[in-house]
Amino acid sequence: MAGRMVVGSAALADLVRPASAPDPVGGGHRVLPVAPELTGLLPNRGLRRGSTIAVAVGQPRRSGGTSLVLALLAEASRAGSWCAVVGVPTFGAGAAAELGIALDRLALVPNPGPEWATVVAALIDGVDVVVTAVPATVSASVATRLAARARQRGSVLVPYGRWDGADVTLQVVRGVWEGLGSGRGRLRRREVTVSARGRGAAARPKEIKVWLPGDELTRVIPRTVPTATRPALTLVGAG
Repeated sequence: MAGRMVVGSAALADLVRPASAPDPVGGGHRVLPVAPELTGLLPNRGLRRGSTIAVAVGQPRRSGGTSLVLALLAEASRAGSWCAVVGVPTFGAGAAAELGIALDRLALVPNPGPEWATVVAALIDGVDVVVTAVPATVSASVATRLAARARQRGSVLVPYGRWDGADVTLQVVRGVWEGLGSGRGRLRRREVTVSARGRGAAARPKEIKVWLPGDELTRVIPRTVPTATRPALTLVGAG
């Protein structure tokens, strides 16, 4: 089953009503789970309801941003949360399903058009996690209003692109593919370095290395670094 494709305001309203119903894990849970490998990047070790967690876009050929977005959604979706993805027409439902994202609780709005802010605001009202590509023309005032709405409604807003004022901003800063050798083979996975910076409890920059897609065979190994260097965690294969 593919994710629900949402077209038009009527379809959006129909989606938001059931999404607003109590979820099976309990609407009172203030932190939605993420993959264990990503908990060290977030001040609450998960997606705190009402927060804005931005995923910055790097150079297209080595960004890894879409894989990072999928990794952020997977555990929350698996636990029963509703998710929505707005303005990402290339978003792959197949890849989402492989990571454990429940497609029957996934809404896709590939092309929100000129009413982008209205669409995102409506989804914030009824969906647990709202991922949205950030239009180049978005103003600071609109961004501030959407972040405030997420705080009021208890939704997690995940802007995909430049977003000033996010509680935490994640970005894939380096990546190396694995699987090819001597001109043959298939790309299987990618070791990426993910940085996190933010404000408040997330003010101290962090960095981890993780496989995307994950192989579920990772363990956290603290890396000893000089005092002048920011703290880092390395995730490596355990097998």
